[in-house]
Amino acid sequence: MIRILWPGKTKNPELRRLIADYVQRIARLSNLELIETKEARGLREEAAERIKAKEASDLQSRLKNDFLVCLSDQGKEMTSEEFAQWLQRHLETNSRPLTFLIGGYAGIDDRLLRRADEVLSLSRMTMSHELSRLVLLEQVYRALTQMKGWPYAK
Repeated sequence: MIRILWPGKTKNPELRRLIADYVQRIARLSNLELIETKEARGLREEAAERIKAKEASDLQSRLKNDFLVCLSDQGKEMTSEEFAQWLQRHLETNSRPLTFLIGGYAGIDDRLLRRADEVLSLSRMTMSHELSRLVLLEQVYRALTQMKGWPYAK
């Protein structure tokens, strides 16, 4: 079981369409649950810590015995091949649901980062939280197709 959590709905319609496409593709290869939690509203960007704390409460309430992977620019980097091997090992050997967490535009609250079993980075480059959603889904799909031995464009 793969779960992906993030606060708020994806606002960009083009990204929403691509995200929906990858969700369908992944669902044909693995059990997938996508959860959009409450986004912090009414706070200015200067209140980043309050935004993260507010979003963390709802995100944390969705976690039980999950193997939690937080995405952060401070996390471990992997190639696509390394990620595929890592995902395969996890899905074959760990009975806990694998849950990826992508923060909102302010990032992820420290208490969730401390609770994480792994902290991964999609890139050293900065990208929007909405684009991170698509990149993660594409990499999960790429990894699952590699695990099946299917060809995937490089």
